[in-house]
Amino acid sequence: MIKKILIGTLLLLNTSYAVETTPKTVSAPLMTMTDINGKTYKVKGTEEGLDIEGLKGKIIFLEFFGHSCPPCLASIPHLINLQNKYKDKLEIISIEVQGYNSKRLSDFAKEKGMNYTVISSETASEVVDYIQQRAQWRGSIPFLVVLDGKGDVQFVQAGMLPESSLEKIIAQLSPKTIDTNTTKAKIIKNTQPPKSN
Repeated sequence: MIKKILIGTLLLLNTSYAVETTPKTVSAPLMTMTDINGKTYKVKGTEEGLDIEGLKGKIIFLEFFGHSCPPCLASIPHLINLQNKYKDKLEIISIEVQGYNSKRLSDFAKEKGMNYTVISSETASEVVDYIQQRAQWRGSIPFLVVLDGKGDVQFVQAGMLPESSLEKIIAQLSPKTIDTNTTKAKIIKNTQPPKSN
């Protein structure tokens, strides 16, 4: 089911980009966003997604949420769990779009125990505008854009997804690792001399 949704949303995103692409819009702007701790991220739009400085190689959940949106609030514990579980390969960036400034959002994030990057839309307005245009996002929240380790968009979702579905996305986008113990066992097994009768 996830794979079908993934393919459908990619087609939608690629189609919307194809419509908007003209020779005069090829170069993407350099944007910035600053989190509630004062860290600034440089962001550049690419043909396939976003290049967020310092996050190459990580799966990125770029979430747009609101402080008074019930599904957004319900998803916070899921995101906390996922950030804890996949901290080496996942970066969650949540941009609050219901008007909290950085100070109020900082207090909100502490109260909720948010252990991932939280940003006020006031310090990420260029990124918010860019996503609105590029993904034809009309403001429904939560809104999730998932980028793979190269920064390419792999999934777009309006509405809340259960934690198990988010884990499936992470598994699909994670580099496949080789089980070295199994490989060694196969090599050893295959190099044994044949038994004599």
